[in-house]
Amino acid sequence: MKHVIKLLLKLNKGKLYLIPTILGKETQEATLPSTILKSIKEIDIFIVENLRTARRHIKKIYREKDIDATTFYSYGKHDTLSLEEDFLPHILSGQNVGLLSEAGLPCIADPGSKIVEYAHNFQIDVVPFVGPSSIILALMASGMNGQNFAFTGYLPIDKSDRTRALRYLESLTKKTGQTQIFMETPYRNHQLFDTIIKVCSNNTKLCIASDITLPSENIKTKTIAEWKQEKININKKPAIFLIN
Repeated sequence: MKHVIKLLLKLNKGKLYLIPTILGKETQEATLPSTILKSIKEIDIFIVENLRTARRHIKKIYREKDIDATTFYSYGKHDTLSLEEDFLPHILSGQNVGLLSEAGLPCIADPGSKIVEYAHNFQIDVVPFVGPSSIILALMASGMNGQNFAFTGYLPIDKSDRTRALRYLESLTKKTGQTQIFMETPYRNHQLFDTIIKVCSNNTKLCIASDITLPSENIKTKTIAEWKQEKININKKPAIFLIN
């Protein structure tokens, strides 16, 4: 193994670039730095979650990009990306590869981490770019503890399992002060909201951050007691939920 690592270190390998994407339509100028445009101009091999939306996004960022001359590999749920056959040969031959998120930052609430882990196993340089993250932006704007926080992802769909999960997360906030962050599929946002206000204590704070970076962005933090008096409309809107 040591011999293999020494050999890899001698190769003029390419790098793996982690390229963020926008959270909503027509927000690229406000949320994506110029380094991303430069990388999309120069990289001709991309690993993406969704081929159709990735091609559209790249073309919008850099109209002169020849999409037909660009190589795409998909790592979505039903795809069979072979890191050994599809990714490694490009890198070892000196070509740079871009890992493109479907929305926001690659590998954050995103399945791309396995690709990055594989790259590290072969001593491949991984280069992350700055970009929008709905999770971090929601935490920034929530007024909640930004020193100690945890992202849980999606809560269970089953009602009893979801109730148990919420009670556990709320107990953590009371014991440690840790902000708990989670999300839901947009069309189930209202069901999650209804469960939160039924399960959590009246003095627990809940932040709902929806349509982050869009003109319709709405971020509010209130106690559960206050939310019970509110009528909200977050149906089919990308949203992040935080409690503390």
